[in-house]
Amino acid sequence: MSKKLLIIGHTFPEPTTTAAGSRMLQLVGLFKEEGYEITFASTASRTQQTAIFKDEGIEEVSIRLNDISFDEFVFQLNPSVVLFDRYMTEEKFGWRVAEQCPNALRILDTEDLHFLRRAREEALKKDAPINLHSDTAKRELASILRCDLSLIISEYEMQLLTETFHIPEGILYYVPFLLDPVSEETKRGLPNFDQRKGFMTIGNLMHAPNVDSVKYLKNEVWPAIRKQLPNAELSVYGNYAPKHITEMHNPKEGFHIKGWAKDVDAVMNKARVCLAPLRFGAGLKGKLVDAMRCGTPSVTTNVGAEGISGEFPFGGMISDNLTDFVTHAVQLYLEEDIWLEKQENGFKILCKRFQKDRFSEAFMNMVRILQNNMEEHREEHFLGQVILHHSLQSTKYMSKWIEAKNRGRHFRREED
Repeated sequence: MSKKLLIIGHTFPEPTTTAAGSRMLQLVGLFKEEGYEITFASTASRTQQTAIFKDEGIEEVSIRLNDISFDEFVFQLNPSVVLFDRYMTEEKFGWRVAEQCPNALRILDTEDLHFLRRAREEALKKDAPINLHSDTAKRELASILRCDLSLIISEYEMQLLTETFHIPEGILYYVPFLLDPVSEETKRGLPNFDQRKGFMTIGNLMHAPNVDSVKYLKNEVWPAIRKQLPNAELSVYGNYAPKHITEMHNPKEGFHIKGWAKDVDAVMNKARVCLAPLRFGAGLKGKLVDAMRCGTPSVTTNVGAEGISGEFPFGGMISDNLTDFVTHAVQLYLEEDIWLEKQENGFKILCKRFQKDRFSEAFMNMVRILQNNMEEHREEHFLGQVILHHSLQSTKYMSKWIEAKNRGRHFRREED
């Protein structure tokens, strides 16, 4: 069986900007180690932070939406596996892949459950109970059902899908962040408690949960911390900050908007505490996993910590209450014995829950099993084929209409 992987990216990954970018490179690495010939395609533009795939022998291809050229491209490539980066990408290209390459294994990497994140955001805005049964949920769940396998990054989200929405476990697969172990030598080389100073937070500032978190820090959390630690400094790192975030920069208040950090570890290692007061979101929070790797205890919310520690004590402190959050931040900043305890908790979580070797072989074995038993798998989960059939028809003809409309515009421009 040929080993060709086509990844259709929502964007070209930016591993130094987003956790999603790092996650995508981890998945790319698994397939590369398995000997796959990999092509990464996207409709998005590249940026200065985009990963350079050509150095890794991975072909990059720009594709067009609602254009028959994709059909010709994917037919000629004839991949054995197609990985969709988030449900929106599967909606746009899944039917074309199914039509042109019916024998390709279709895998959806959800990154996180978008409908969960948006439902939490709406509940926060409206100060109302969460409503999970949204149009976004319908779209994302339909995408999961259409694919042969969907990768879920959080155990909480696995439970939500199987227990609340009754998605069959046979089409879901838990794959968290895939990390190399932190060696004892690396631990010894990290700055100690006294060598660190200040607080920090980091995250892509186009991402709504991160924007809300920074605003909450500026308006509520940080003023309360500064009352107790008047000389403390907070550094906020993140690319794509909107103007209303950059305007929060105020050195007199110890609140520093630093912009993009090329080397996350370098800035994380300098800080004594990571603050992540995330009031909504989903999936695993890359900043908190990075903090544990760097031996930097964090203070976050239950949403922030969700899916990270499992049965183990968290690598920091957790609170949804503003007063408690501030108390925890100050305590962690001042008390070395507690700081060391939380640091060690973080190392233990990384070792027990996110080591790459615990998941890589089992996942690739699942891919092989599905490839060898694809017909039986699809018959067992026939509802997905029903939804695919319906979606293929409706999406196909809408896309064909847009194609025809675009061709008409092109012809009119030529006549002019």
